[in-house]
Amino acid sequence: MAYYYSSLKFLLFTSTLLFLFISFSPTNAQKIDTKPKALVLQVIKDAKTRQYFTRFLQRTPFSIVDMVFDLGGKLMWIDCEKDYKSTTYRPARCGSAQCKLAGSDGCSQCFNPPKPGCNNNTCSSILDNSVIGLATSGEVGADILALQSTNGANPVDVVRVPRFIFSCAPHSLLEGLVNGSNGIIGLGRSPIALPSQFSSIFKFSHKFAVCLTSSTDEYNGRGAVFFGDSPYIFSPKVDASKSLTYTPLFINPVSTASAYSQGEASTEYFIGVKSIKIDEKAVALLNSGLLSINETDGYGGTKLSTVNPYTVMESSIYKAVTEAFLKAAIARKLTRVPAVAPFGLCFSSKNVGSTRVGPAVPTIDLVLQSESVYWRIFGANSMVQVNSNVLCLGIVDGGVSRPQLRTSIVIGGHQLEDNLLEFDLSRSRLGFSSSLLFRQTNCANFNHTWLHNG
Repeated sequence: MAYYYSSLKFLLFTSTLLFLFISFSPTNAQKIDTKPKALVLQVIKDAKTRQYFTRFLQRTPFSIVDMVFDLGGKLMWIDCEKDYKSTTYRPARCGSAQCKLAGSDGCSQCFNPPKPGCNNNTCSSILDNSVIGLATSGEVGADILALQSTNGANPVDVVRVPRFIFSCAPHSLLEGLVNGSNGIIGLGRSPIALPSQFSSIFKFSHKFAVCLTSSTDEYNGRGAVFFGDSPYIFSPKVDASKSLTYTPLFINPVSTASAYSQGEASTEYFIGVKSIKIDEKAVALLNSGLLSINETDGYGGTKLSTVNPYTVMESSIYKAVTEAFLKAAIARKLTRVPAVAPFGLCFSSKNVGSTRVGPAVPTIDLVLQSESVYWRIFGANSMVQVNSNVLCLGIVDGGVSRPQLRTSIVIGGHQLEDNLLEFDLSRSRLGFSSSLLFRQTNCANFNHTWLHNG
Protein backbone atom coordinates (compact mmCIF):
# COMPACT_ATOMS: atom_id res chain seq x y z
CA MET A 1 0.00 0.00 0.00
CA ALA A 2 2.86 2.40 0.83
CA TYR A 3 4.46 1.69 -2.55
CA TYR A 4 1.18 2.30 -4.34
CA TYR A 5 0.66 5.63 -2.55
CA SER A 6 4.18 6.84 -3.42
CA SER A 7 3.75 5.76 -7.04
CA LEU A 8 0.41 7.55 -7.26
CA LYS A 9 1.95 10.77 -5.94
CA PHE A 10 4.77 10.44 -8.48
CA LEU A 11 2.33 9.93 -11.33
CA LEU A 12 0.28 12.93 -10.27
CA PHE A 13 3.40 15.04 -10.06
CA THR A 14 4.83 14.03 -13.45
CA SER A 15 1.39 14.40 -15.06
CA THR A 16 1.22 17.95 -13.70
CA LEU A 17 4.62 18.78 -15.22
CA LEU A 18 3.58 17.33 -18.58
CA PHE A 19 0.36 19.31 -18.39
CA LEU A 20 2.34 22.49 -17.74
CA PHE A 21 4.37 21.98 -20.88
CA ILE A 22 1.21 21.41 -22.92
CA SER A 23 -0.54 24.43 -21.42
CA PHE A 24 2.41 26.71 -22.12
CA SER A 25 3.09 25.44 -25.64
CA PRO A 26 3.20 27.95 -28.54
CA THR A 27 -0.02 26.54 -29.96
CA ASN A 28 -1.86 27.86 -26.91
CA ALA A 29 -0.74 31.47 -27.47
CA GLN A 30 -4.29 32.58 -28.23
CA LYS A 31 -5.34 31.58 -24.70
CA ILE A 32 -2.91 33.90 -22.97
CA ASP A 33 -4.43 36.54 -20.69
CA THR A 34 -2.55 39.67 -21.81
CA LYS A 35 -4.10 42.03 -19.25
CA PRO A 36 -4.33 40.14 -15.97
CA LYS A 37 -5.49 41.86 -12.79
CA ALA A 38 -3.27 39.62 -10.71
CA LEU A 39 -0.74 36.80 -11.00
CA VAL A 40 -0.08 33.86 -8.69
CA LEU A 41 2.83 31.57 -7.87
CA GLN A 42 2.69 28.52 -5.65
CA VAL A 43 4.98 28.31 -2.62
CA ILE A 44 6.48 25.03 -1.47
CA LYS A 45 8.23 24.48 1.86
CA ASP A 46 11.25 22.18 1.87
CA ALA A 47 11.26 19.93 4.95
CA LYS A 48 15.04 19.60 5.19
CA THR A 49 16.20 23.20 4.72
CA ARG A 50 12.94 24.96 5.75
CA GLN A 51 13.38 27.15 2.68
CA TYR A 52 10.43 28.30 0.58
CA PHE A 53 10.59 27.91 -3.17
CA THR A 54 8.42 28.22 -6.24
CA ARG A 55 8.27 26.54 -9.63
CA PHE A 56 7.53 28.15 -13.00
CA LEU A 57 8.57 28.04 -16.65
CA GLN A 58 11.35 30.03 -18.29
CA ARG A 59 13.43 30.08 -21.53
CA THR A 60 12.78 28.86 -25.07
CA PRO A 61 12.06 26.00 -25.22
CA PHE A 62 10.41 26.22 -21.82
CA SER A 63 12.17 24.65 -18.89
CA ILE A 64 10.80 24.19 -15.37
CA VAL A 65 12.87 26.10 -12.81
CA ASP A 66 12.77 25.89 -9.02
CA MET A 67 13.55 29.20 -7.32
CA VAL A 68 14.07 29.94 -3.63
CA PHE A 69 12.04 32.89 -2.29
CA ASP A 70 13.87 35.85 -0.77
CA LEU A 71 11.20 38.29 0.41
CA GLY A 72 13.65 41.20 0.54
CA GLY A 73 15.85 40.18 -2.39
CA LYS A 74 16.82 42.76 -4.99
CA LEU A 75 16.34 40.67 -8.14
CA MET A 76 16.01 37.24 -9.69
CA TRP A 77 19.25 35.39 -10.38
CA ILE A 78 19.61 32.04 -12.08
CA ASP A 79 22.47 29.62 -12.58
CA CYS A 80 23.45 30.10 -16.22
CA GLU A 81 26.58 27.93 -16.14
CA LYS A 82 24.77 24.62 -16.01
CA ASP A 83 22.38 23.70 -18.82
CA TYR A 84 20.98 27.17 -19.51
CA LYS A 85 19.89 26.98 -23.16
CA SER A 86 17.46 29.44 -24.68
CA THR A 87 16.91 31.00 -28.09
CA THR A 88 15.17 34.00 -26.49
CA TYR A 89 17.86 35.02 -23.98
CA ARG A 90 19.16 38.53 -24.58
CA PRO A 91 22.05 40.07 -22.63
CA ALA A 92 21.66 43.66 -21.46
CA ARG A 93 23.98 45.87 -23.48
CA CYS A 94 25.98 48.57 -21.74
CA GLY A 95 23.98 51.76 -21.23
CA SER A 96 20.65 50.06 -21.99
CA ALA A 97 17.41 50.71 -20.12
CA GLN A 98 17.72 47.25 -18.57
CA CYS A 99 21.14 48.14 -17.15
CA LYS A 100 19.78 51.38 -15.70
CA LEU A 101 16.89 49.53 -14.04
CA ALA A 102 19.39 47.09 -12.56
CA GLY A 103 21.40 50.02 -11.22
CA SER A 104 24.43 49.07 -13.26
CA ASP A 105 26.54 51.64 -15.08
CA GLY A 106 29.58 49.46 -15.68
CA CYS A 107 30.55 47.52 -18.78
CA SER A 108 32.05 44.03 -18.80
CA GLN A 109 33.76 41.71 -21.26
CA CYS A 110 33.85 37.93 -21.51
CA PHE A 111 36.69 36.17 -23.30
CA ASN A 112 35.00 32.78 -23.66
CA PRO A 113 32.57 31.80 -26.42
CA PRO A 114 29.28 33.76 -26.11
CA LYS A 115 26.51 32.16 -24.09
CA PRO A 116 24.00 33.25 -21.40
CA GLY A 117 26.09 34.84 -18.68
CA CYS A 118 29.11 35.40 -20.91
CA ASN A 119 28.83 38.16 -23.52
CA ASN A 120 30.86 41.22 -24.42
CA ASN A 121 29.73 44.81 -23.87
CA THR A 122 27.14 43.86 -21.24
CA CYS A 123 26.42 45.13 -17.74
CA SER A 124 26.46 43.17 -14.52
CA SER A 125 24.79 43.41 -11.12
CA ILE A 126 25.62 42.29 -7.59
CA LEU A 127 24.05 38.92 -6.78
CA ASP A 128 23.32 37.88 -3.21
CA ASN A 129 22.89 34.37 -1.88
CA SER A 130 21.20 35.59 1.30
CA VAL A 131 20.91 32.06 2.71
CA ILE A 132 24.66 31.77 3.31
CA GLY A 133 25.64 35.44 2.99
CA LEU A 134 27.65 35.02 -0.22
CA ALA A 135 27.76 37.62 -2.98
CA THR A 136 29.21 37.85 -6.47
CA SER A 137 28.39 39.59 -9.74
CA GLY A 138 26.65 38.36 -12.87
CA GLU A 139 25.52 39.43 -16.31
CA VAL A 140 22.17 41.21 -16.58
CA GLY A 141 19.90 39.73 -19.22
CA ALA A 142 16.29 39.06 -20.14
CA ASP A 143 14.30 36.02 -21.17
CA ILE A 144 10.73 34.77 -21.35
CA LEU A 145 8.99 33.33 -18.31
CA ALA A 146 5.45 32.08 -17.85
CA LEU A 147 3.08 31.77 -14.92
CA GLN A 148 -0.64 31.96 -14.17
CA SER A 149 -3.03 34.84 -13.72
CA THR A 150 -5.69 34.59 -11.01
CA ASN A 151 -9.09 35.98 -10.11
CA GLY A 152 -8.17 35.66 -6.45
CA ALA A 153 -9.88 32.31 -5.98
CA ASN A 154 -8.38 30.20 -8.78
CA PRO A 155 -5.65 30.28 -11.41
CA VAL A 156 -7.14 31.53 -14.67
CA ASP A 157 -4.91 31.85 -17.74
CA VAL A 158 -1.34 31.39 -18.84
CA VAL A 159 0.64 34.63 -18.85
CA ARG A 160 3.92 35.09 -20.69
CA VAL A 161 6.45 37.75 -19.77
CA PRO A 162 8.65 37.92 -22.89
CA ARG A 163 11.54 40.05 -21.59
CA PHE A 164 11.80 39.53 -17.85
CA ILE A 165 15.01 41.05 -16.49
CA PHE A 166 17.24 38.89 -14.30
CA SER A 167 20.93 38.14 -13.76
CA CYS A 168 23.02 35.13 -14.63
CA ALA A 169 24.92 33.56 -11.74
CA PRO A 170 27.79 31.07 -11.55
CA HIS A 171 26.80 27.56 -10.51
CA SER A 172 28.76 27.94 -7.26
CA LEU A 173 26.29 30.55 -5.99
CA LEU A 174 23.69 27.79 -5.48
CA GLU A 175 25.53 26.64 -2.34
CA GLY A 176 23.18 26.23 0.61
CA LEU A 177 19.99 26.39 -1.44
CA VAL A 178 17.38 23.63 -1.48
CA ASN A 179 18.49 20.68 -3.60
CA GLY A 180 17.59 21.09 -7.27
CA SER A 181 17.00 24.83 -7.15
CA ASN A 182 18.12 27.07 -10.01
CA GLY A 183 18.54 30.31 -8.07
CA ILE A 184 16.74 32.92 -6.00
CA ILE A 185 13.86 35.24 -6.80
CA GLY A 186 13.75 38.56 -4.99
CA LEU A 187 10.53 40.33 -4.00
CA GLY A 188 12.22 43.36 -2.45
CA ARG A 189 11.97 47.12 -3.04
CA SER A 190 13.79 47.20 -6.38
CA PRO A 191 12.85 48.15 -9.95
CA ILE A 192 13.80 44.67 -11.16
CA ALA A 193 12.31 42.59 -8.33
CA LEU A 194 9.26 40.56 -9.32
CA PRO A 195 6.57 42.88 -7.87
CA SER A 196 7.96 45.97 -9.66
CA GLN A 197 8.46 44.26 -13.02
CA PHE A 198 5.02 42.64 -13.02
CA SER A 199 3.33 45.88 -11.96
CA SER A 200 5.14 47.84 -14.67
CA ILE A 201 4.51 45.31 -17.44
CA PHE A 202 0.83 44.60 -16.73
CA LYS A 203 -0.13 48.00 -15.27
CA PHE A 204 -1.80 46.58 -12.18
CA SER A 205 -1.45 47.70 -8.56
CA HIS A 206 2.07 47.84 -7.16
CA LYS A 207 1.38 45.35 -4.43
CA PHE A 208 1.86 41.70 -3.66
CA ALA A 209 0.71 39.31 -0.95
CA VAL A 210 2.55 36.38 0.60
CA CYS A 211 0.94 33.39 2.29
CA LEU A 212 3.60 30.91 3.43
CA THR A 213 2.51 27.37 4.10
CA SER A 214 3.45 25.53 7.28
CA SER A 215 3.08 22.22 5.45
CA THR A 216 5.96 20.37 3.82
CA ASP A 217 3.58 18.32 1.65
CA GLU A 218 4.70 19.38 -1.83
CA TYR A 219 1.53 18.09 -3.46
CA ASN A 220 -1.26 19.18 -1.13
CA GLY A 221 0.34 21.80 1.11
CA ARG A 222 1.42 24.65 -1.16
CA GLY A 223 1.11 28.29 -0.18
CA ALA A 224 0.76 31.22 -2.58
CA VAL A 225 2.21 34.57 -3.59
CA PHE A 226 -0.14 37.00 -5.37
CA PHE A 227 0.98 39.95 -7.50
CA GLY A 228 -1.56 42.69 -8.14
CA ASP A 229 -5.03 43.27 -6.76
CA SER A 230 -6.91 41.28 -4.13
CA PRO A 231 -9.05 39.28 -3.29
CA TYR A 232 -7.06 36.42 -1.74
CA ILE A 233 -9.57 33.63 -1.30
CA PHE A 234 -8.84 30.44 0.60
CA SER A 235 -11.14 27.47 1.10
CA PRO A 236 -13.83 27.55 2.44
CA LYS A 237 -14.41 30.91 0.65
CA VAL A 238 -12.41 33.02 3.11
CA ASP A 239 -11.22 36.31 1.61
CA ALA A 240 -8.15 37.12 3.70
CA SER A 241 -8.03 40.68 2.31
CA LYS A 242 -11.14 41.53 4.36
CA SER A 243 -9.43 41.13 7.72
CA LEU A 244 -6.10 42.93 7.38
CA THR A 245 -4.56 45.30 9.89
CA TYR A 246 -2.19 47.89 8.41
CA THR A 247 1.12 49.27 9.58
CA PRO A 248 3.69 51.45 7.77
CA LEU A 249 6.65 49.95 5.93
CA PHE A 250 10.00 51.65 6.50
CA ILE A 251 13.09 51.94 4.31
CA ASN A 252 16.47 51.29 5.85
CA PRO A 253 18.79 53.88 4.19
CA VAL A 254 21.71 51.43 4.36
CA SER A 255 21.63 48.16 2.42
CA THR A 256 21.36 44.96 4.47
CA ALA A 257 22.56 42.71 1.61
CA SER A 258 25.78 40.68 1.75
CA ALA A 259 27.39 43.11 -0.70
CA TYR A 260 26.16 46.42 -2.04
CA SER A 261 27.17 49.74 -3.58
CA GLN A 262 27.91 52.68 -1.32
CA GLY A 263 24.81 54.78 -0.68
CA GLU A 264 22.45 51.96 -1.68
CA ALA A 265 19.33 51.60 0.50
CA SER A 266 18.09 48.22 1.71
CA THR A 267 15.51 46.45 -0.45
CA GLU A 268 14.19 44.51 2.56
CA TYR A 269 10.92 45.23 4.37
CA PHE A 270 11.05 46.87 7.81
CA ILE A 271 8.18 47.50 10.20
CA GLY A 272 8.07 49.75 13.25
CA VAL A 273 7.90 47.53 16.34
CA LYS A 274 7.64 49.86 19.35
CA SER A 275 7.41 47.29 22.15
CA ILE A 276 6.77 43.61 22.87
CA LYS A 277 4.18 42.03 25.15
CA ILE A 278 3.89 38.50 26.54
CA ASP A 279 0.36 37.53 27.55
CA GLU A 280 -0.48 41.25 27.21
CA LYS A 281 2.20 42.31 29.72
CA ALA A 282 4.95 44.63 28.43
CA VAL A 283 8.48 43.23 28.25
CA ALA A 284 11.06 45.48 29.90
CA LEU A 285 13.80 46.00 27.29
CA LEU A 286 17.21 47.21 28.46
CA ASN A 287 17.72 49.23 25.28
CA SER A 288 14.49 50.02 23.47
CA GLY A 289 16.50 52.17 21.05
CA LEU A 290 17.53 48.96 19.29
CA LEU A 291 13.99 48.77 17.91
CA SER A 292 14.65 51.84 15.73
CA ILE A 293 16.79 51.98 12.58
CA ASN A 294 19.95 54.05 12.97
CA GLU A 295 19.78 56.39 9.96
CA THR A 296 23.58 56.68 9.81
CA ASP A 297 24.70 53.06 9.71
CA GLY A 298 21.45 51.14 9.19
CA TYR A 299 21.72 49.04 12.35
CA GLY A 300 18.65 48.14 14.38
CA GLY A 301 14.96 47.91 13.52
CA THR A 302 12.70 44.97 12.65
CA LYS A 303 12.49 43.29 9.27
CA LEU A 304 10.59 40.38 7.71
CA SER A 305 12.51 37.48 6.20
CA THR A 306 11.72 34.27 4.33
CA VAL A 307 15.41 33.34 4.40
CA ASN A 308 15.66 32.99 8.19
CA PRO A 309 13.60 29.93 9.23
CA TYR A 310 12.99 31.34 12.72
CA THR A 311 12.87 34.78 14.32
CA VAL A 312 16.28 36.11 15.34
CA MET A 313 16.68 38.69 18.13
CA GLU A 314 19.61 40.75 19.37
CA SER A 315 20.89 39.20 22.62
CA SER A 316 19.48 41.71 25.10
CA ILE A 317 16.05 41.64 23.42
CA TYR A 318 16.16 37.85 23.26
CA LYS A 319 17.02 37.59 26.97
CA ALA A 320 14.19 39.92 28.00
CA VAL A 321 11.61 38.17 25.78
CA THR A 322 12.55 34.61 26.79
CA GLU A 323 12.60 35.50 30.50
CA ALA A 324 9.15 37.08 30.23
CA PHE A 325 7.87 34.11 28.20
CA LEU A 326 9.23 31.65 30.77
CA LYS A 327 7.55 33.53 33.62
CA ALA A 328 4.21 33.49 31.79
CA ALA A 329 4.66 29.80 30.87
CA ILE A 330 5.30 28.85 34.51
CA ALA A 331 2.15 30.74 35.47
CA ARG A 332 0.35 28.45 33.01
CA LYS A 333 2.02 25.45 34.72
CA LEU A 334 4.17 24.50 31.73
CA THR A 335 7.28 22.43 32.48
CA ARG A 336 10.66 23.65 31.26
CA VAL A 337 13.05 21.00 29.86
CA PRO A 338 16.65 21.18 28.57
CA ALA A 339 17.05 23.31 25.45
CA VAL A 340 17.39 21.80 21.98
CA ALA A 341 19.64 23.73 19.58
CA PRO A 342 19.24 26.21 18.00
CA PHE A 343 16.59 27.16 20.56
CA GLY A 344 17.24 28.31 24.11
CA LEU A 345 13.85 27.79 25.76
CA CYS A 346 11.96 24.50 25.60
CA PHE A 347 9.05 22.83 27.39
CA SER A 348 7.58 19.39 27.85
CA SER A 349 4.66 18.98 25.46
CA LYS A 350 2.87 16.57 27.81
CA ASN A 351 0.94 19.23 29.67
CA VAL A 352 0.54 21.76 26.85
CA GLY A 353 -3.03 22.05 25.65
CA SER A 354 -4.13 22.41 22.04
CA THR A 355 -6.16 25.24 20.50
CA ARG A 356 -7.33 26.23 17.03
CA VAL A 357 -4.21 28.41 16.72
CA GLY A 358 -1.72 25.85 17.98
CA PRO A 359 -0.27 24.94 21.39
CA ALA A 360 -1.81 26.74 24.37
CA VAL A 361 1.18 28.88 25.32
CA PRO A 362 1.63 32.57 26.16
CA THR A 363 0.88 34.96 23.30
CA ILE A 364 3.51 37.32 21.92
CA ASP A 365 2.40 40.77 20.74
CA LEU A 366 4.55 42.95 18.52
CA VAL A 367 3.16 46.39 19.31
CA LEU A 368 3.35 48.66 16.26
CA GLN A 369 2.42 52.32 15.70
CA SER A 370 0.06 52.40 18.70
CA GLU A 371 -1.05 50.20 21.60
CA SER A 372 -4.16 49.26 19.61
CA VAL A 373 -2.18 48.02 16.59
CA TYR A 374 -0.29 44.84 17.27
CA TRP A 375 0.69 41.61 15.56
CA ARG A 376 -0.26 38.73 17.84
CA ILE A 377 1.74 35.54 17.56
CA PHE A 378 -0.01 32.39 18.78
CA GLY A 379 1.38 28.96 19.57
CA ALA A 380 1.29 27.66 15.99
CA ASN A 381 3.78 30.38 15.03
CA SER A 382 5.74 30.74 18.27
CA MET A 383 6.43 27.08 19.09
CA VAL A 384 8.40 24.42 17.25
CA GLN A 385 7.79 20.70 17.88
CA VAL A 386 11.38 19.39 17.94
CA ASN A 387 10.33 15.85 18.92
CA SER A 388 7.29 14.04 20.27
CA ASN A 389 7.89 15.25 23.82
CA VAL A 390 9.44 18.70 23.45
CA LEU A 391 8.19 22.08 22.23
CA CYS A 392 10.64 24.97 21.87
CA LEU A 393 10.09 28.69 21.54
CA GLY A 394 11.00 29.34 17.88
CA ILE A 395 13.22 32.35 18.55
CA VAL A 396 17.00 32.34 18.19
CA ASP A 397 19.63 34.43 19.98
CA GLY A 398 21.34 36.46 17.26
CA GLY A 399 24.15 37.90 19.37
CA VAL A 400 24.87 41.55 19.96
CA SER A 401 23.84 44.13 17.42
CA ARG A 402 27.38 45.04 16.33
CA PRO A 403 28.86 43.60 14.24
CA GLN A 404 27.21 40.17 14.29
CA LEU A 405 23.61 41.26 13.84
CA ARG A 406 22.71 44.15 11.55
CA THR A 407 18.99 44.10 12.35
CA SER A 408 17.74 43.85 15.96
CA ILE A 409 14.71 41.65 15.18
CA VAL A 410 14.36 39.47 12.08
CA ILE A 411 10.89 37.92 11.91
CA GLY A 412 11.53 34.54 10.29
CA GLY A 413 9.54 32.18 8.15
CA HIS A 414 8.03 30.09 10.96
CA GLN A 415 6.43 33.18 12.46
CA LEU A 416 5.05 34.23 9.04
CA GLU A 417 3.42 30.92 8.13
CA ASP A 418 -0.37 30.80 7.71
CA ASN A 419 -0.50 34.59 7.95
CA LEU A 420 -1.55 36.62 4.90
CA LEU A 421 0.86 39.52 4.40
CA GLU A 422 -0.01 42.21 1.84
CA PHE A 423 2.83 44.52 0.79
CA ASP A 424 1.23 47.64 -0.66
CA LEU A 425 4.27 49.39 -2.12
CA SER A 426 2.36 52.33 -3.59
CA ARG A 427 1.16 53.23 -0.07
CA SER A 428 4.26 51.89 1.71
CA ARG A 429 2.25 49.82 4.13
CA LEU A 430 1.96 46.20 5.27
CA GLY A 431 -1.40 44.53 5.77
CA PHE A 432 -1.31 41.48 8.04
CA SER A 433 -4.05 39.02 8.97
CA SER A 434 -2.54 37.40 12.05
CA SER A 435 -3.13 33.64 12.02
CA LEU A 436 -5.58 32.41 9.37
CA LEU A 437 -6.16 29.38 11.61
CA PHE A 438 -8.57 31.57 13.58
CA ARG A 439 -10.72 31.73 10.45
CA GLN A 440 -10.59 27.96 9.98
CA THR A 441 -8.32 28.14 6.96
CA ASN A 442 -4.60 28.26 6.17
CA CYS A 443 -2.19 29.20 3.40
CA ALA A 444 -2.37 25.73 1.81
CA ASN A 445 -6.08 26.24 1.09
CA PHE A 446 -5.69 28.31 -2.07
CA ASN A 447 -6.90 26.41 -5.12
CA HIS A 448 -3.84 25.79 -7.29
CA THR A 449 -5.77 23.60 -9.75
CA TRP A 450 -4.70 24.20 -13.34
CA LEU A 451 -8.04 24.96 -14.94
CA HIS A 452 -7.15 25.14 -18.63
CA ASN A 453 -6.17 21.97 -20.38
CA GLY A 454 -5.72 23.32 -23.91
